[in-house]
Amino acid sequence: MAVYTDIAEDDLKWFLTEYDAGSLLSYKGIAEGVENSNFLLHTSKAPLILTLYEKRVEKSDLPFFLGLMQHLSARGLSCPLPLPRRDGALLGSLSGRPAALISFLEGMWLRKPEAKHCREVGRALAEMHVAGDGFELKRPNALSIDGWRTLWEKSEARAHEVETGLQSEIGDELDFLSAAWPKDLPAGVIHADLFPDNVFFLGDELSGLIDFYFACNDLLAYDVSICLNAWCFEKDGAYNITKGTAMLEGYQSVRPLGEAEIAALPVLSRGSALRFLLTRLYDWLTTPEGAMVTKKDPLEYLRKLRFHRQIGSAAEYGLSL
Repeated sequence: MAVYTDIAEDDLKWFLTEYDAGSLLSYKGIAEGVENSNFLLHTSKAPLILTLYEKRVEKSDLPFFLGLMQHLSARGLSCPLPLPRRDGALLGSLSGRPAALISFLEGMWLRKPEAKHCREVGRALAEMHVAGDGFELKRPNALSIDGWRTLWEKSEARAHEVETGLQSEIGDELDFLSAAWPKDLPAGVIHADLFPDNVFFLGDELSGLIDFYFACNDLLAYDVSICLNAWCFEKDGAYNITKGTAMLEGYQSVRPLGEAEIAALPVLSRGSALRFLLTRLYDWLTTPEGAMVTKKDPLEYLRKLRFHRQIGSAAEYGLSL
């Protein structure tokens, strides 16, 4: 989440009249994240999240995102729900941006997740994969392997500003992944961004998943690799195999991975590390000064990518074979 577009109080009050949401009491921007502008609203009825969809989000994708949240919630997954306007539409307009009101999910994200939390995340991810079955809308993953070279072209000329030699290292990695990427694994709806700040807990109990604005159709095991990267490394860069074991056990307790998925996990983990390296690199180089956005270090994911190059099998992530 982030704030790129500010909103005037009078405009927001007018916007709320299109919903059965009560009157505005207070609002504030949410600085975390990188994709849309988000605000926490307190109204006379309930707290809500207001999302303004920025230019990097295609308006044509919004029915997929909003419909997916409805579908998953109806299948029993705990996630925010878009509020309908008085005319039944899920999408409005505010400050020149498409905008939606989303229900507020109780809980907090964990700054220091432990293995027990990773187990719950793995289980919830598998539940989401199962619940996503039958969702009729489709959205290709623009940030999977086919889109990485296009994204890289936007940063390649300045990559040396972040680390010397990065151009050749990323070029070699793209060549490897293009040749090694699996194509026939089980696929479906994936979250594609299930980082700690997108998972809420109440105490040690997982209360829900949020921020589905990267969700798409792709390999289910690729989503698992994203979570391994996001949850199972410590701040010093070391991989925590206890957390990895817990996450994979949690996932497999709901949806066991197939043999081909297990074999592909090291390559998928390299790919997901590269994906977040590339998007962080682009944001690091292009986010304007003064934007209310928390920029994230691309080198964190360069270190993870280098770790995955040393992995020979999924057992080294903690998976019981």
